[in-house]
Amino acid sequence: MLEILGNIRLWDVLDILIVAFIIYRIILLIKGTRAVQMLIGLVVVLGLYIMSLRVGFFTLHWILNNFIASMILVIIVIFQDDIRRALTRVGRNPFISSSGDKLETVEMIEAIVRACLELADKRVGALIVVERKTGLSNYIEKGVLVDGCIRKETIISIFQPTSPIHDGAIIVQEGRIAAAACLLPLDTNMEVTDIFGTRHRCALSLSSQTDAVVIIVSEERGTISLAIEGTVRWNLSERVLRDTLLKLLPPSKS
Repeated sequence: MLEILGNIRLWDVLDILIVAFIIYRIILLIKGTRAVQMLIGLVVVLGLYIMSLRVGFFTLHWILNNFIASMILVIIVIFQDDIRRALTRVGRNPFISSSGDKLETVEMIEAIVRACLELADKRVGALIVVERKTGLSNYIEKGVLVDGCIRKETIISIFQPTSPIHDGAIIVQEGRIAAAACLLPLDTNMEVTDIFGTRHRCALSLSSQTDAVVIIVSEERGTISLAIEGTVRWNLSERVLRDTLLKLLPPSKS
């Protein structure tokens, strides 16, 4: 071991660090997506391949050997959507976060707050979900993909009753509107007060299952609420909403 360590060059250490960093970024990119389950399936196949080789299951080994021989092609076919999405993310935010993350977060929060205030004033209902550590890609994939900048005008236009995608929630992922018309889980067994409508119940259900921040604009009352960790903060003022979001959504450090 000492002899091996003594022969390690600076370039070897750099090589290992680069590979480790790439693997780390790949894990971040696929976190919360269907790619995780598919990747686990591929690991299981690889485990069966090794077992068949050691135990002597010749037929199984032959089948898996032919499958693994074309593994690169299989991965590209299976993960084509995830690869495309990952490359888009890398192009938008290449590896290292920019020093403008804090400013971008503040601008994002300000756009959300301004949009919610105008929607509440006009009695237009809305659901805005902001992803944190728990991935929400399974909900995003079932909605209408947007991948747009967060602007007050964009949010308001999405939730207008005449908009074809006003039903459901918009999900904010990595500082962008990832999708609209997203269907959130509705836990019918959850005990909530009768004053809560479907939007509030969906927000409670999602916030109890994930660490997402969910902002609700009530169409009936013209109020703004926020769901976090299975609880609702009711009838928030502009200042309280802004301060709460600033505390809950710190700049990304990835």
